[in-house]
Order: sequence, then structure tokens, then C-alpha cells
Amino acid sequence: MSVSAPADRSVPRTSRKAGDRSRDGRGRLLSAPPILQYGFRPFFFLAALYAGLAIPLWLAVYLGGVELPGPFPGLQWHAHEMLFGYLGAVIAGFVLTAIPNWTGRLPLSGRPLAFLVALWLAGRLANLLSPDPYLALALDLAFPLVLALAVWREVIAGRNWKNAPVAVMISLFGLANGMDHAANLHLLPRELGHHVALAVAAVLIALIGGRIVPSFTRNWLARDRAANLPVSFGPVDKAALVATGVAMAAWVAAAESPITGLLLAMAGGLLGLRLVRWRGLRTISEPILFVLHLGYGWLAAALLLLGLSILLPAVPPSAALHALTAGAVGTMTLAVMTRASLGHTGRAIVADRSIVTMYVLVTAGAVLRVAAPFADDWYITILAAGGSLWSAGFLLFAVRYAPVLWRRRVGA
Repeated sequence: MSVSAPADRSVPRTSRKAGDRSRDGRGRLLSAPPILQYGFRPFFFLAALYAGLAIPLWLAVYLGGVELPGPFPGLQWHAHEMLFGYLGAVIAGFVLTAIPNWTGRLPLSGRPLAFLVALWLAGRLANLLSPDPYLALALDLAFPLVLALAVWREVIAGRNWKNAPVAVMISLFGLANGMDHAANLHLLPRELGHHVALAVAAVLIALIGGRIVPSFTRNWLARDRAANLPVSFGPVDKAALVATGVAMAAWVAAAESPITGLLLAMAGGLLGLRLVRWRGLRTISEPILFVLHLGYGWLAAALLLLGLSILLPAVPPSAALHALTAGAVGTMTLAVMTRASLGHTGRAIVADRSIVTMYVLVTAGAVLRVAAPFADDWYITILAAGGSLWSAGFLLFAVRYAPVLWRRRVGA
């Protein structure tokens, strides 16, 4: 399978009819405001803003007894919204930006993009405010359904079958959203939707991260004519990807089985071996590149911890789960958002102090959240500190990148 990601400074291979002056050479609608010219612009901004606000609200619910009027109990709302709200927005921003590079077709922009953003917002408001679980379900599922249809339309129209598996993953992610609503109605096991969504997230990070991390690293090292470049894709990479897919499928089907624990631990070990082969330690001086290695490292650690949490009673499942969510998902999505937003708006792909601060805040928050279940009497304090630091990192992204995402591309 071949999966490609948005290049750092890519110009989509789009074409327009002769005489069509409504779009520029990159396929952007000239009449649309900058925020609606590419999918990454609104969705990366909203994802970061939502992550920065939803975690403090969750802490108020958990620690302060605040009650939410929506259909989900507090803990379930927190899990649902970080998966299908935050991560759903990041996935949308990523794939809508990648599609023009995959298919050579025009990007979704202008009013259609605004409509998709409105569907995402409607789902967030419904899950927060609507006491009717069926109304919330209908409004929340509209966004992943339309997104999946849009992705499939582009893959089919562009005959880009090599990236059809990404469309399948996005469809499964939307299905997991529906499963979580069904679980809230006591129609399915409570954790099933969460596990399917996290399995999709882990596979996407393993696949797409496994393509962009060594590629960007190789380019950066080759620029300085360094020796010992990242190892090319080979048997270790294939084994790691297969092991990850099998382990996550087993986790969905039988989360408490010792066999699943062994498969997860093996997958984590293979992902770690794969990461070591990419020469990540040599990129520490380039934080915007090193953070990609850090995010992939979180994935390896998370799968190892998930496996150990099944096999060893001393490893709390919540620590393993948050290594995957706050650690792997949080770090890798932030890494991609900070990098792609700069590259696709014509800016230098360099991390300034504010960007490095984001990385430090999110990493520290994830470490504390994973450590909290081991802290006994300090659990609440460390949990609150971890959540506060993590959300602060994403709020800083929303503030720092607002001018980048809301203004026109440099040189346009």
C-alpha cells in the first residue's frame, strides 16, 4: 500500500479550464477568504482551539462537579470529543490538504469547505448541549459521513486507488463515531467505538508517520551531506506495519486476551526498532523535525504499555490509553499541524520559541497524564497539571498560528 502525505511546500497538480479566473495556480478559490481556501486552515485552527478548551471543561466536570446537558456522561463526553471532535478535525484538515496531491484535482474550498466546517461545529454543540441522544447522533454523524463521501469521490474521480485504504480508514473512523453513540444508548459495548477509533488512529500514524518521518529526515540530513541516512523501507518496516494492524484488530475484538497483550507488546517493540533506524537523535537540533520522531516514539511506547497493561496488573490501563491518546495522537497531530501549516502557507519550516514551547507543554502534559495513575495520593494533582499543560500547548498553537491560517499565503 502506498500512502502519501501533504508535502512541505507542495503545489497540487490541479488544473482548471481555460479562462477560469476564479482559481489560482494552486486551485484556491480567489474569492474565498484565506481560512476557507484549504482544508488544513479551518480544521487545524479549530482542532487546536477545541483541544485547548475541552480539556479545562472536562477538568471542571471531573473535579468541580459541573454537569453537562448533552447526551453523554462527563467521562464519555471527554473521550468522545477528544477522539471524534479534536482528532476528527485534524484528520479532515490533513486529508483535505493531501487529496489534491494524490489526485491532481482541485481542493475543497469556499462554500463546500464552510459547509463541512459547519457540520463539525454542529456535532460539537449537539454533544455538549442537546439532551436528545438521537438528535445528537444525527448531527454528529453528518460530519464524518460527508467527509468520507468527499474523500471517496476524489479517490474514485482521480482513479487514485493506491490511497483508497486511507478512505477506508476514514470510513471506519466515522463508523466508530456511530458505535460510540450506539454504546451510549446501550446498544453496543461501551468501549467498542473508542477502540475502533484508536485502532484507526494508530494504523494511520504507523502508515503515514512511517512515510513522512524518514522522508523528511532523509531530506534534512542529505542537505548537509550527512552519512548514515535513514534506512530504506524493508522487511522490518513491513513487519512493524503488519504487527500493528493485527495487534489493533485483536485489541478491538478481544481487548483483555493475553494473546492480544502479546501482539500489542510485539508491535510496540517492532515500531520502536523501526524508529531507531530513522536516525532521530541526529535531528534534536531541528525541533520541528525531531518532534515527529517523538510522536512516533510515543506510538511504540503506547502499544507496548497497552500490551503490558493486559499482561501485568501493575500497569494501569489508563496509563497505557493516555500514552496512545495524549502522547502519540497529541504529539503527532501537533507535529503535523505545526509543520504543514507553515509549509503550505509559504513560510519557512522552522520552529521558533513559541512552537518549541508548544512541543514542551504537550509532551510534559502527556508524561504527567501517563504518570498520574501511578501517583496514588497525588493522582488528582498530577492529572490536573497534565491536562492543563497539554491544553495550554494547543491554545498556544491557536494563538500563534491564527495569523498563519487566517491570512493569505506568503507571496500570494
